[in-house]
Amino acid sequence: MRALDFPLLADENIHPDVIVFLRKAGVDVDSVSEQGKFGISDTQVLLQATQAGRVVLTHDNDFGSLALMGAQFIGIIYVRPGHIRTDFTIKTLEAIRGNAPEVTPPFILVAERTGDIVKIRVRQL
Repeated sequence: MRALDFPLLADENIHPDVIVFLRKAGVDVDSVSEQGKFGISDTQVLLQATQAGRVVLTHDNDFGSLALMGAQFIGIIYVRPGHIRTDFTIKTLEAIRGNAPEVTPPFILVAERTGDIVKIRVRQL
């Protein structure tokens, strides 16, 4: 499967318009913000995603640290840079959808966009 084929849990730093875009694209995505769980820890987000069989979608690099320290998870999609414009993030996600390799859980996918170029790195753990 490719990373965006998995059900997702969007961290609270993912803009609501990005979530709308993903749903229109047919991606199964739940949202920490829509659940009203503002301010919960990254550990709690990762645990919730894992228990629900979802991959975390985030702009926060702390999730990679948690994963490398041994936390259980299905996958993490880390979109860099974050907190720019919604359309910037959406174009990065389109690049992931079109160019990301197959992944097997647990995985970390980092997509870093500079201008029109998106570099995608995957680490299988």
